[in-house]
Amino acid sequence: MKPAFTVLFCLLLLACVPAPRQSALEKRVGDRAPIFSAAGSLDTLVNYDRDYYGKHHLVLTFFPAAYTPV
Repeated sequence: MKPAFTVLFCLLLLACVPAPRQSALEKRVGDRAPIFSAAGSLDTLVNYDRDYYGKHHLVLTFFPAAYTPV
């Protein structure tokens, strides 16, 4: 086989492979945040969708507890 044919064949195979889909839990910049409620600092339940969506930006972060295997 010629090298050019091999490269063309590999590119053709890659073009036929479907692109990986985004999982339901995976979020990217600009994606809508899931609807959730969280405990507020004034002993209230805060509903993000009702109280903040469209009014404020939201940054979701995760901090594992100290000395955990996460």
